[in-house]
Amino acid sequence: MALKLRISRTVTIPDKVRLGRYARAPELGPRILFFSGGTALNQVSRRMIDYTHNSIHLITPFDSGGSSAKLRYAFDMPAVGDLRNRLMALSDQSVKGNPAVFRLFAYRFPKDLKQEELKKRLDRMVLGDDEMVADIPDPLRKIIRTHLNFFKSAMPEDFDLRGASIGNLVLAGGYLNNDRHLDPVVYLFGKLAEARGVVRPVINQSLHLTADLEDGTRIVGQHQLTGREVPPIESPVTRLFLTGGNGDWDPVKPSIRQKTWDLISTAELICYPMGSFYSSVVANLLPDGVVQAVAQADCPKVFLPNSGPDKECPGVTVEEMTRTLMQYLSNGSDFEPRQVLNLAVLDSKNGVYSSKPDTEALEAMGVTVIDTDLVTPQSHPHYDPDRLLGVLLSLV
Repeated sequence: MALKLRISRTVTIPDKVRLGRYARAPELGPRILFFSGGTALNQVSRRMIDYTHNSIHLITPFDSGGSSAKLRYAFDMPAVGDLRNRLMALSDQSVKGNPAVFRLFAYRFPKDLKQEELKKRLDRMVLGDDEMVADIPDPLRKIIRTHLNFFKSAMPEDFDLRGASIGNLVLAGGYLNNDRHLDPVVYLFGKLAEARGVVRPVINQSLHLTADLEDGTRIVGQHQLTGREVPPIESPVTRLFLTGGNGDWDPVKPSIRQKTWDLISTAELICYPMGSFYSSVVANLLPDGVVQAVAQADCPKVFLPNSGPDKECPGVTVEEMTRTLMQYLSNGSDFEPRQVLNLAVLDSKNGVYSSKPDTEALEAMGVTVIDTDLVTPQSHPHYDPDRLLGVLLSLV
């Protein structure tokens, strides 16, 4: 019978001995879990596979912009673009992996070609005649062709292929071929791309982010928050929640599945990383069960505030973001703050924050601050991936 004991230890940051051990056997590396979305964590993910092949990435499937929006509109499905991005970032791009698969999944159709030309190119891919598909060995090539054929068969006549990501089309075809379940095709996609980590959507439902702003405005859709496709918001977010879409904007509270609960509750470190604060981090905490699983996990829980501008919360201080994060993490429960968030990692000397982080205010919230050199001249204003990983891996 296994015996569980709580112990404490002194941590050296960075712990070069520990990092060396992980680098020698990354297949035995720690289960670090990230709640994220978008691309802010991609550079860290690319370096992370040198230390662990067991990182866990719970990704928001609520993206409503770009090529993901076209697929969502056509098939009423969760967004797959951020899932594909993270799988690509974790993939083994060396000759030991599947570089031909990586090239295909990362490829986008040109935006300046006519629809008929793009449809013919898709036909050649389905048949295996396109050189990018032909470079992939069987049986991988056959699996990819099958998923692309499912997408092609279901594709609306007026679907715009310009700028479409082939990886997204493969995921969409697999989703339709698996009774509209994402997990099986995401798992298979990861195997095809030799992804060194676990990537999953936090839920498998087609929902939308909705935000109430301080000025009384309500905006619907993740793309309305990020400031990329539309002008940035000018009023602070006061409430973020999920809605079903299709004209029904009443809040919904979906529940995570047991397998997602297990991933969270057995993590060896949980990280709320840099990125779009609301649409990438907070959005992952909205489904029922997430916060409860976080509280159950007996591990460090780390917040990495953005070092650099975030269009979703301009002018917001690190302390204000931490307080907001705690509000969503408490979720009306009776958890002690340290059960869901107990560490903040930042670089007050070199980082670019709206104001100098107030360490005493953070400590008063029950958050221990690790203030260390994370921003280099080369990475400025963002965190250097190697230095950041040196901290996270040393904490496990």
